[in-house]
Amino acid sequence: MEKTDNLILSSEELAICMEESAVSVTSAYEHSPVVLMVDDATIGTLGNFSASIGKAKSKKTFNISAIVASALTNGTILHYRSIFPEDKRKVLYVDTEQGRYHCQNVLKRVLRLADLPEDKEPDNLVMLALRKYSPKMRLAIVEHAIGTIPDLGLVVIDGIRDFLYDINSPGESTDIISKLMQWTDDRQIHIHTILHQNKNDENARGHIGTELNNKAETIMQVEVDKDDKAISVVEAVHIRDREFEPFAFRINDDALPELVESYLPKVKVAGRPAKKPFDPYKEISESVHRAALDAVFADGNIGGYDDFLERLKKGYGMQGVKLGHNKAVKVTTFLGNKRMVIKDGKEYRFNPDYHY
Repeated sequence: MEKTDNLILSSEELAICMEESAVSVTSAYEHSPVVLMVDDATIGTLGNFSASIGKAKSKKTFNISAIVASALTNGTILHYRSIFPEDKRKVLYVDTEQGRYHCQNVLKRVLRLADLPEDKEPDNLVMLALRKYSPKMRLAIVEHAIGTIPDLGLVVIDGIRDFLYDINSPGESTDIISKLMQWTDDRQIHIHTILHQNKNDENARGHIGTELNNKAETIMQVEVDKDDKAISVVEAVHIRDREFEPFAFRINDDALPELVESYLPKVKVAGRPAKKPFDPYKEISESVHRAALDAVFADGNIGGYDDFLERLKKGYGMQGVKLGHNKAVKVTTFLGNKRMVIKDGKEYRFNPDYHY
């Protein structure tokens, strides 16, 4: 039964959903089949999704070309190793950023990496260039493709950001991640998405990046090596399986990514790890946020930024969360991005119907 947020379901339909979702202690459930690996570490299984993140010009698309070529051959390209079942050998590659001319160049690169002919259409690869469409149309086209392409096993979405109108919208981000979870579960496929990192830090961009970090089974980072700008380094920043050894590639004279065999991963500094920046989303639960905001706005709307900051400190302090000035500023930004607090002119008001 299709899962949807667009319809009000009847009691009978909800009962079917409950029955489909029930977990039995006596039933036998299959472990998600492993389909993508880096060396001996699992990065992708059927029924799940993963992501690559990186800053502009880090060679993310070259890295993805190697993943797709590996899937087409069910072989090893760079360090990527694919083991898709025979009835899951089709690959759908969706590009939202480039026109058909540049997408064709990517397609030819994939075929060369896979040692497949460039003068005939590949049997197991469908590529869509969706740059000219609106986010809503892109989503609809991809949903149709996923639902109709037979023997589909891998879907690559180069530019998940372009499925949203607002990259910082919690509602839109949740909807897109819900779609990824629905598609992967219903079709038993693996989806790999690509997203830019913020310019000033290592985090994936926008609220969609936060949601990807929370839900993806693997997040890989592609970055230009600090000592040699000609090579790009791939490492796991989040992985459910054991971490793989970082590896590096360069672009050769044939415009193809090739391994840098001599690359040695940077030695991690011994001692206490550097403290991560304060994150109101990860470090404060939703229930604490709500209780604190109830106290902050107990007397109604708040006029003025300075007064708002002081009341935040007191309200969160009542919940056992101590906020200095810098942390209070970060909480203010977080609450605004989440639409938990809305600024009307110079006034701040609590939005109790926020979408977390």
